[in-house]
Amino acid sequence: MALTLRSSTSFLSPAAHKPTTTAGDDSPPPCCVSIPSPPPSATRRLRLTRAAPVEHLEAAPESAILHGGGGGGGGHGRRKGTPVYVMLPLDTIGAGGKLGRGRAMAASLMALKSAGVEGVMVDVWWGVVEREGPRRYDWEGYAELVRMAEIAGVKLQMVMSFHQCGGNVGDSCNIPLPPWVLEEMSSNPDIVYTDRSGRRNPEYISLGCDNVPVLKGRTPIQVYSDFMRSFRDTFRDYLGNTIVEIQVGLGPCGELRYPSYPEANGTWRFPGIGEFQSYDKYMRASLQAAALAAGHEEWGRDGGPHDAGQYKQFPEETGFFRRDGTWNTDYGRFFLGWYSGMLLEHGDRVLAAAESVFRGTGAALSAKVAGIHWHYRTRSHAAELTAGYYNTRHRDGYAAIAAAVARRGAALNFTCMEMRDQQQPEHAGCSPELLVRQVRDAARSARATLAGENALERYDAAAFAQVVATAASARLAAFTYLRMNKNLFDGDNWRQFVAFVRDMANGGERGAALPSCDTEQSDLYVGFLDAAVKRAAPEAEAAAAVV
Repeated sequence: MALTLRSSTSFLSPAAHKPTTTAGDDSPPPCCVSIPSPPPSATRRLRLTRAAPVEHLEAAPESAILHGGGGGGGGHGRRKGTPVYVMLPLDTIGAGGKLGRGRAMAASLMALKSAGVEGVMVDVWWGVVEREGPRRYDWEGYAELVRMAEIAGVKLQMVMSFHQCGGNVGDSCNIPLPPWVLEEMSSNPDIVYTDRSGRRNPEYISLGCDNVPVLKGRTPIQVYSDFMRSFRDTFRDYLGNTIVEIQVGLGPCGELRYPSYPEANGTWRFPGIGEFQSYDKYMRASLQAAALAAGHEEWGRDGGPHDAGQYKQFPEETGFFRRDGTWNTDYGRFFLGWYSGMLLEHGDRVLAAAESVFRGTGAALSAKVAGIHWHYRTRSHAAELTAGYYNTRHRDGYAAIAAAVARRGAALNFTCMEMRDQQQPEHAGCSPELLVRQVRDAARSARATLAGENALERYDAAAFAQVVATAASARLAAFTYLRMNKNLFDGDNWRQFVAFVRDMANGGERGAALPSCDTEQSDLYVGFLDAAVKRAAPEAEAAAAVV
């Protein structure tokens, strides 16, 4: 049930009210229920106490159906318009497992709620939760955030982030994989993705060893399953009501793809084609077996094409990706079929584990696919191919992805919803609009629920209008905005964002322009958050200060 804020006063019950501290205070805000000390067990599993009923909040009509109604990812309800979520900062729960800037977060959640935002998305970092050792889980910081969200009346999309943070577009902090996993990488470097020159990428465990016990006696799939099972058991009472969606991390940046365009150390630069990531010993063994089965043992000897170029090159500079290149030969079709097939199998394995864990909890599942729009207008679609999406001028690579996601009852979450073709550099061969349209059609054909995100942080009217139009035409189940930070709460940006949320809720039917002040509390979430306005409330100053 959606909740609507009707008062600009504190949303705390009188019994919970405590003296206000300064906006810069990082101690937990008064709206947080104290966290009980965890029992002295290896899992450090917490029993969460439900927060007291929230006062001063009025229930909205039952017609306001939440995104993610069914258990295990099914039953995404429909309502007029598209609910908007907002991504929280990447370091909301820091490397030590603590929720930082608690007062600012509490004020920010209240402000987002007042603007009509449905909820927020947060990364649940594997490197944070299981940092102390195998099966030793620390959920304390996330428990505090969940209770805070419940009190504010906002929903949560929680991402099972089995990847490293750092080294990609938008990464503002560094959160590596758990130390004990890094130790395993040091002793066995082949458990991470590897390119043709032997460069190792520690962002995510190579899918080539999904079913090999390379993590202290467990397979990566078993480790992911145990992690999700501990999460489910800890937050069972919140699944399906406060926690409405579980996005399952399937690769770098949480996306179902290979790390083919890493920005770390200048390895890749837009609009480079990227490189294939099939050179660790486990991927090589799989390729050799596939080549032998196809009756061409020689196709599996090198680990990948010898003429595919380098990260920063353009398609026509290579033998493999050029107009009439190797990609369109028998060998090219074999290799691309194997490479993309391995990615699909990996996604299915992890989603199957998630489906088993979260079935019957009421929380929906989703999987994220990257919007790789550069070189889309070429025949080979080189940048998509190196990422594992076998999509070319002659082949629809997203139909199989949408079908695989739908088979597990998950929503397909796609990026670059804010982009227009005319805004892209001509030499890059971009077409984000055609790409979004193709993915939309693939989702419809597969009867998969489609949700979206923006790829870049933007606050301009053109970007918001593009999202509104796309959401209406594609019937998006939800849209998650990137990202909550100080810029979002800037006066002009905030005003544009509030209007955007309203337009999304109206299904693209734009209403009258938002006045600077009116009698319906719109001034609450415009002037309320402008820290430069001296009459702003203390909570607004804290919200404007969050980074």
